[in-house]
Amino acid sequence: MSVNAPGPSPSPSPPPSPQPGSWPAPPPHASDVLRSPQGLATALTVLLAAGAAVDLFSSGVGLYTRKLMTDYAADPASVESGSLDLSDSLTIRIGFAQGLFSLAIAVVFIIWFYRVRCNGQVFRPDCFSRSAGWAIGGWFIPIGNLFIPYRTARETWEASTPYDPDGTHRRVSAAPVIAWWLVFTASELLYRFGSAQYVRAETPEEIRDTCAFNAAVDLTAVVAAVLAVVFVRKLTALQRARAEELLLKRSAPGAATAAV
Repeated sequence: MSVNAPGPSPSPSPPPSPQPGSWPAPPPHASDVLRSPQGLATALTVLLAAGAAVDLFSSGVGLYTRKLMTDYAADPASVESGSLDLSDSLTIRIGFAQGLFSLAIAVVFIIWFYRVRCNGQVFRPDCFSRSAGWAIGGWFIPIGNLFIPYRTARETWEASTPYDPDGTHRRVSAAPVIAWWLVFTASELLYRFGSAQYVRAETPEEIRDTCAFNAAVDLTAVVAAVLAVVFVRKLTALQRARAEELLLKRSAPGAATAAV
């Protein structure tokens, strides 16, 4: 009986190259798992846009109430009770809507923030001064939440920058991070102050002034939402480019030999 000699085993086919604009498959190493933040970024964009629209409407309600209080302070008889009831109803409803959108945005944003922070750990673990858990916990520490999330965002931004052809990390302006954080923190602090003033307001003049202030705060929140969208989409795009770059590096001929 003759036995055929085994032929040479077929060489493994090279992994497919990532398509432009798509998130590549995660690396094969268990410790180097990348997870796409693209879906979360899209959801955040939608939520932030809707929340900004609600804030814009809230600003209009505040200006409407301010006009009513101005007229009421000058001549109470000139303001119909129906207009006051409408103002109260709109204020309550818009406040409820703002609360719902704020909660939804906070939940999705923190999930996205944690994911991009974990991806940054894969790209450049030496960039970070704290563990990935601080991407979540940093938001809930009094006083610390004024700077811990910002530092995490800056470090994640730096870790996600692609390489230049000469092998050095490309310098990408951190302006989107800085602008978003400054306006966001200012908006939050102004909102807390305005809310406290609104609760204490009793006279028509006090209510008028508080409504004008809160209308301006709502516009600040709109600007913060726009800057948040820019930050989220830009960092997500940086990580997509960095992931494609990493996958191409690992699938290059001789990469396995060099790793040994």
